[in-house]
Amino acid sequence: MIKIFNNTQFAFALKSDSELDRAYFLFKMIDNQPLVKIGTAITNFALKAKLPVERLIRATVFDHFCGGVNEDDCLSVVDKMFTKGVSSVLDYSVEGKEEEQQFDAALQMTLKTIEFAKERKAIPFAVFKPTGFGSIGLFEKVGEKKTLTLEEQAEWNRVAARFDLVCSEAHKKNVALLIDAEESWMQDAADDLVTQMMQKYNKEKAIVFNTLQMYRWDRLDYLKSLHKQAEKECFFIGMKLVRGAYMEKENVRAEEKEYPTPICASKEATDQNYDATVLYMTEHLDKMSIFAGTHNEQSSYTLMSLMEEMGIKNNDNRIWFGQLYGMSDNISYNLAAHGYNVAKYLPFGPVKDVMPYLIRRAEENTSVAGQTSRELSMIKTERNRRKEK
Repeated sequence: MIKIFNNTQFAFALKSDSELDRAYFLFKMIDNQPLVKIGTAITNFALKAKLPVERLIRATVFDHFCGGVNEDDCLSVVDKMFTKGVSSVLDYSVEGKEEEQQFDAALQMTLKTIEFAKERKAIPFAVFKPTGFGSIGLFEKVGEKKTLTLEEQAEWNRVAARFDLVCSEAHKKNVALLIDAEESWMQDAADDLVTQMMQKYNKEKAIVFNTLQMYRWDRLDYLKSLHKQAEKECFFIGMKLVRGAYMEKENVRAEEKEYPTPICASKEATDQNYDATVLYMTEHLDKMSIFAGTHNEQSSYTLMSLMEEMGIKNNDNRIWFGQLYGMSDNISYNLAAHGYNVAKYLPFGPVKDVMPYLIRRAEENTSVAGQTSRELSMIKTERNRRKEK
């Protein structure tokens, strides 16, 4: 397999010199863990105190990691990326809302992004997060199979109705729909709902996609069990594969509540789990579609090699690679240049409401070994290449 991810000319073709300088500055800041903690505290305080910092946030971290403050705002970014063959997934990244009115607002926004996707080839997927449609406590209680009060049951029925409405619209408009993952104690309830949606709307092909967090050691077994069910009941499986986003919380909760942690024992075990699941899915493409959400170069090469060995075309619509906007452009744009299907998650929403998402991004970058240093190395290489031209 030819190594393709070092081509910085492809990776940063859309970035001006000043945007490249801003990216370098941002990742330099993120590379400093104490600075990220201090910056997070100051930003939270400034927003709560209603200090005029939104313009500064917008001009730096927000514009690097987000597409805009609303869906229309994102379109220039969507169109620009698509000139290089990179598609977009519009991701309404407002987190932590817990009221019915806000769940309905998230529902309407998801329906709107499905409509956007139907009209634009550059937006092949829509996406939503289960707890965007219902309260965290309710997902937890349903997942633990506890008896619900009449009021809670009515609330859960509304959650299920929201799921059904977006999946029905996605099916009607032939738009693939990614459903993000939650912490393990909420995921069982989400899994059951998503499986019901697959049974209903994945009869001809994968429209509804669940998400597997592969730092959980039980997820490949879960997929194999779902595969048996799909074969029996004649529906297709769509899965987004990611390594995972809640490791520290998962380990802390497992220790506090004295149950075995659902997280793999090591980074190596997680990598093996991820690649084993990719292999399993490529071997069963007759029934499955993969959205490989990864910033890991080796995992991307592994999937590319499997496709080559199995005679699967680079642009086979059952296999997509995905990265987050503002990160791993060396993977996204080089894959696209070689004809693979690639989509960037493009977060959007009001600046103050998207800050929890942005803070999580910064914290993840500081905790993932090598992620930030790789970004910096690529940016440095490209800056030097441009100077030498």
